[in-house]
Order: sequence, then C-alpha cells, then structure tokens
Amino acid sequence: MKDILKNFLQHLRRRDVSRHTLTAYENDVATFLKHTSQIRQKPLDELRPAEVDAFAIRAFLGELHKQRVSASSAARKLSAIRTFVKFLRRDDLIEDDPSALVAAPKKPETIPAHLTIDEMSRLLEMPDTSQALGRRDRAILELFYASGLRLSELVGLGIEDVNLSSRMVRVLGKGRKQRLVPFNTSTADALRAWMKDRSATGQSSVRLPAFAKATAGLAKARIDRTSDGGKADGGSGRGVQAPLFLNYRGGRLSTRSVDRLVRRYVALCGAKFGISPHALRHSFATHLLANGADLRAIQELLGHARLSTTQRYTHVNAQQLIDVYKKSHPRAN
Repeated sequence: MKDILKNFLQHLRRRDVSRHTLTAYENDVATFLKHTSQIRQKPLDELRPAEVDAFAIRAFLGELHKQRVSASSAARKLSAIRTFVKFLRRDDLIEDDPSALVAAPKKPETIPAHLTIDEMSRLLEMPDTSQALGRRDRAILELFYASGLRLSELVGLGIEDVNLSSRMVRVLGKGRKQRLVPFNTSTADALRAWMKDRSATGQSSVRLPAFAKATAGLAKARIDRTSDGGKADGGSGRGVQAPLFLNYRGGRLSTRSVDRLVRRYVALCGAKFGISPHALRHSFATHLLANGADLRAIQELLGHARLSTTQRYTHVNAQQLIDVYKKSHPRAN
C-alpha cells in the first residue's frame, strides 16, 4: 500500500496541484490508511486495495468524531479519501467506489467573520504612512479590500501583475487559473506611494512595466479561466517576477508576515476579534452584495468555480431583508 500511496502522490503532482494541496492529501490519506491497517490488524504493507471499503471509511470518520475533529476538517479528509479511491479505480485496483456509500459530515452553518464598512474604513487608516513600511501596509490593506484577493494571491503578486493606469491586477488563483480584478483610486494611490519606496528596500534595479495591453474593462480583459497552468513560472506567461510586496530585507513578504500585520492593525483599531486576511475577502464580497452587485459578478471577482462557494462569503442582515421586503412586496405597507 505504501507504493500505491507514492504512485497516488505522483499522480497528483502530474495534475499540478498546489504544494499545500499535495501536503494535505498526503497527510489525510496516510492517516486514513494507518487507521485502516489498525482495524484490519495487519501491517500497512500487507493492506490490500479491496480493504479500503465503506466500512473502513466510516470507521475512520467515527474515530475523527471521537477525537472531536470538526465537521469541516472531517469533510476535507473525506474529500482526500475520495480522490484516492478514484485513483484506485482508475488503475483497476478496485471495481466500485466505496466512498460513494459514505455521507459527508454535515457542516454547521456559520457566518464568516467580516468587518462593517465603518470598521473597514478605520482599519485602512491605521498604518503610519509617514514610514515606508507603513505605506506598504496601507497598500496591502487597500488591495485586500478593493479586490477581494486571497492571502496567497496577494503575496504571490509580481510588479508586472499591476496595471496602475487601468487600475487592474492580474491574479493567479486556485488551480493556477488567472483572472483580472479591478481596484479603486485609493488603492492605486496607495500602490503608487509604495512603488516609490520599493527601490529603497533592496531591489533598486527593478522597474514597473505595465502587464500585457491596457485593459478597458473586466469583461473584455478576463483571462481564460480554463487555461492549463504550469509550474514555477506558471506556464502562464508570467515568468519569474520580482515580488510586489517586500519585507525589510528586500525579499518577498511571506503569508505569515501579512497575516500578522493584518491582525496587528485590526487589534490597534479595536475592530472585531479574530479578523484575518480572509475576513477582508469576506468583507469585500459582503459589501458588494449589500450595495447591489450581482452574485455572479462577485463570483468572477473572487475567482470561485462554483456559485455555491460565493454564497458562503455573503451575509444579509435583518434590516437589509426588511428594506428589500418593503421595496418589493406590493402590500408591504
């Protein structure tokens, strides 16, 4: 079974999944196989593919429940197991799909943390823009809120991904799919201010060329979301780019550093507890929807493959529902 697991991981690498996905699948499937070998009372090397059945999957989920693993984490592990089972079927190691007989754990309906418009405005004003790193931090917060980027997307930006004249940013999202996202004037101003400081942080030889051709609008400029993607240079025409956001040593700012700086500014402005960079993405979608944006347009901006994913990012408060009711129902008054 160890050799089969190695082949499965190699199969995932050929599919060009992200490093984080590969690591998660390896850990989840390896933990499942270890548990299965224990309940079968045999070494992992002697475990047969046919013994990876519905009973083994249910037993594993039951053990996760006993360990108080959250439903969302258990569902993620089940997704990895299902991918592994599909690989076994593809290689004719099993005939049927035992995971099809196992229901996914029901996830509780939770509202992701997000900031109000006033809270978001206060947060954007927190960085000390008299300092270079403060101007960098202001640009980061502005871009998060203006474009709804994921943390990994923002950290992965290169200087050629930003077109200040058209106020558009080219993003490499999940599945190495590219999209273009607009940003507002205040974000463009913050980025310009940071660009002036950028050469002093360690990469003075880098210029700021505009990407591709000037874009008149998102609809015309949208990059094909079904592109094949690629490896380090993306296979996407991006090449190896100089990072947009640098740390004080002149290297690319890490996801951990950005997470820390966002949480620090949230704490300083006295906003809600537990606000992360992803909560700024929630806020972006929520505020767009509250101001009349179409859900499918928000889906495109966020880079979601399914509309159901976008719906989880949006929240409608009670007063908004009452206002819609009063405006829409013929006898609301």
